[in-house]
Amino acid sequence: MALIAYDSVDATAFAATRHLRDDDLATWRAAIGRYFEARAGMRLLDLGCGTGSWARAFRAWWPGVDVVAVDPSSAMRERAVFQPVGAGTADDIPVADASLDGVWLSTVIHHVPDLGAAAREIRRVLKPGAPVLIRSAFAGRHEAISLFRWFPEAVAVLDRYPSIPDVEAAFAAAGFTTAGCEPVPQVTAPSVAEAAAGLRREAHTPLQLISDEAYAAGVARLNHAARTQPGPVVDALDLLVLR
Repeated sequence: MALIAYDSVDATAFAATRHLRDDDLATWRAAIGRYFEARAGMRLLDLGCGTGSWARAFRAWWPGVDVVAVDPSSAMRERAVFQPVGAGTADDIPVADASLDGVWLSTVIHHVPDLGAAAREIRRVLKPGAPVLIRSAFAGRHEAISLFRWFPEAVAVLDRYPSIPDVEAAFAAAGFTTAGCEPVPQVTAPSVAEAAAGLRREAHTPLQLISDEAYAAGVARLNHAARTQPGPVVDALDLLVLR
């Protein structure tokens, strides 16, 4: 699929607007903990780590875990808040066979051009029984994500992403089975007004792939919501776990 390649403009926008606040990570920490029991000496890979916010969180949560981070984009690696970040792709991971206790992919799976090749490579680097934890928006599951209420034309882009059955099938061919799948709520922004003020088109794949007219209409909807809707922006992305 590989919908976009992150250049310096995209990476800068991502770093500025897509990191969740530390206080808003509790739901994700609890959800991950249901499938990954962190212990000293374990190795956890953040695959496609982007600007490194999840790798940074993992290191803070589990100081005894060796967190490894890789990303194919040099622009992302240069802006990462976690170091070191190595160069790597989902089908060419620079670690030894059976050397990882878990692999994490956050909003990455739609950028993977060959899910089957990625599944086989992840199978290679994981220890037997270790989990693959995939945080994503999936095709057909836009209802709990506020971005698609303001930018409904972007749903058609989301529907080009892999679906949960697509991912399960690709990983099943590499010997994985589904261990769990659950929506995880998160506070994406403290208010709609802050979401509107901080919006960067370059930071969101679905917004890059709609027309300028559709984007402008969505910005108008978002600005109207900012004036009329109180409270935080709460979204839910899915956590799909395979072993």
